Amino acid sequence: MGMGCWAIGGPWTWDQPGQKPFPAGWGTTDDDESIRAVHAALDMGVNFFDTAANYGAGHSEVVLGQALKGKRDKAVIATKFGHIVNEEKKVVYGDPDLIIRNVRTDVENSLRRLQTDTIDIYQLHEGGYDPKLALELQVILEELVSAGKIRWYGWSTDIVDSAREFASGAHCTSIQFRLNAIYDNADMRKICADFDLAGINKDPLNKGILTGKFNSTSKFPDNDIRSRADFSDPEIVKRLQIVDEVRDILTSNGRTMAQGALAYIWALDERMVPIPGFKSVGQVKDNAGAMEFGPLTEAQVKEIQGIVAKYELKG
Repeated sequence: MGMGCWAIGGPWTWDQPGQKPFPAGWGTTDDDESIRAVHAALDMGVNFFDTAANYGAGHSEVVLGQALKGKRDKAVIATKFGHIVNEEKKVVYGDPDLIIRNVRTDVENSLRRLQTDTIDIYQLHEGGYDPKLALELQVILEELVSAGKIRWYGWSTDIVDSAREFASGAHCTSIQFRLNAIYDNADMRKICADFDLAGINKDPLNKGILTGKFNSTSKFPDNDIRSRADFSDPEIVKRLQIVDEVRDILTSNGRTMAQGALAYIWALDERMVPIPGFKSVGQVKDNAGAMEFGPLTEAQVKEIQGIVAKYELKG
């Protein structure tokens, strides 16, 4: 189990040229609380933290670096690259044409913000990147391994064919992709098995829906990326209905909903590493507490899959 550090980056804006800017953070955060939350995770046995250069336009990396000061040897850090980050203005945009050119500068910026000499897993964050160019990029990543800047690398992508192209790299260790009790990606899980990789699971709580805390009238602050979603949308309503149906399964043996959702992933595939997000000590304790219960049973996984299949979700 890891902890996803998107939310602790605080508010920031995605401002792609030619598109309307939108909030890409998870609302206002308290850096001191974020640091206490990282320490709580370490105390509870979680040593893997996943962040990215663009989360908070670099601020998530800064906070994580501060939290791990004097504790670096206790943690595995995964971060991501591939976007243009303006730390001062808290603005990020993408330009795939610059990824190869910028990667050496990007890694130095992340090392600076994280206050570390090496990054354990360095992940390409442009999921739709041309796989042929990704193989060219891989050559540079191997050079960064040789230079001691990074230990391993991976790709955050939901595109199966792209991941397959990338997976055979000498120091490729993981693919990060969306997976939760509502949405599976069996083909990507097979790639992880075929190439002996870890699957790092983003969105393991389905943007919080699997915590059972939201309904069709839920609203979020304007600086929270979830404010862009209409919770009365028929597809989201289906997900909320699924949550109601699987509630008793996920909360079996005294688990919370979040703990049950994480337990589902562990039961589904032993290679999977869910990285639930957090903004507080309480959320970390809830998520990390799932480890005390372990995975769901195979029968429970199949029951949940049967419920989800009835709803014919579009994705």
